[in-house]
Amino acid sequence: MHSFLVYLALASVASWPEVRAQSNSTSKKSLDALLQDYAYQALARHPRTGKVFDAQVPSNFSGIKLAALRLRSGSLRRLGFSSYKEFSIPVGVIVQPYVVRLVLVYQNLENWSSTYYGGPNYTFLAPVLGLLAYDAADLSATNLPELDIRASNKPISIQFTNVKSAPTGLTPKCIWFDLQGVPQLSNLNSSNVCSTSRQGHFSIVVESIAPAPAPAFPPGQTPVSPVAPPSAGKKDNSRAWKIAAPVVGGSAVLVVFALLLVWLQKYRNKKKIEEMERQAEIGEALQMTSIGDSRAPMAMGTRTPPMLENEYVP
Repeated sequence: MHSFLVYLALASVASWPEVRAQSNSTSKKSLDALLQDYAYQALARHPRTGKVFDAQVPSNFSGIKLAALRLRSGSLRRLGFSSYKEFSIPVGVIVQPYVVRLVLVYQNLENWSSTYYGGPNYTFLAPVLGLLAYDAADLSATNLPELDIRASNKPISIQFTNVKSAPTGLTPKCIWFDLQGVPQLSNLNSSNVCSTSRQGHFSIVVESIAPAPAPAFPPGQTPVSPVAPPSAGKKDNSRAWKIAAPVVGGSAVLVVFALLLVWLQKYRNKKKIEEMERQAEIGEALQMTSIGDSRAPMAMGTRTPPMLENEYVP
């Protein structure tokens, strides 16, 4: 029982990073589903094929730019689409599973880029752009799964605008987030151009630099440690307490629960022994005596009187 409770506590704590990762991925999926719904609403008002329609987003997502483009799968494969916002789609793009018409939803997350796709290992120089494909059979459908589109000949080109300058000594790179939000870095084709053969979300980033190691001091010289401002220490302590509090609280609950189970087991054993003793006392045929902490039956002190053999002789 104790080992099971310890395993349960460790498993719950170890699974927290995975839960946070899943939660982050879920939020991205929820945003994609919301933007797909609003993009389809724009198409439903103007159901024309081969024309780009800008769509409105909810006020609480102000800043995001959204557009929708409906195409025939065959036309996309034979002709491509040379200018869809920042994306240039070449001929030879294959859609799987096959649908007669598809919708390409364009996203420009602008100031929401870091909120949904930010990470500690890179810094954005351009907004995150999204290109996702959905079935166009029903323009009132919501929560649609993404189709799989692949460029079989030339890659899809992405021409970024409003790109920030990279810090001195850092090299800008393209970053691609797949449908699960997993990032992958690659080199730029030119100054502000990236390429891809798949759908997803794209941007230009610079990789973060690890802090430089502390300088070495000559023998006998003691380095002077910088004193952190009081506010920084309080902030770190507060953050550490927010992380540690759930762990401590959960561990305390598990310990109390384990102690309660142990006490309950001992109580049940004690009551069982008392009941067995009571039943034994009710049906006893012999006199009981105490031996140490236990009770045992005792035979009465009787003897058969001796009888001489000649008493039976006539």
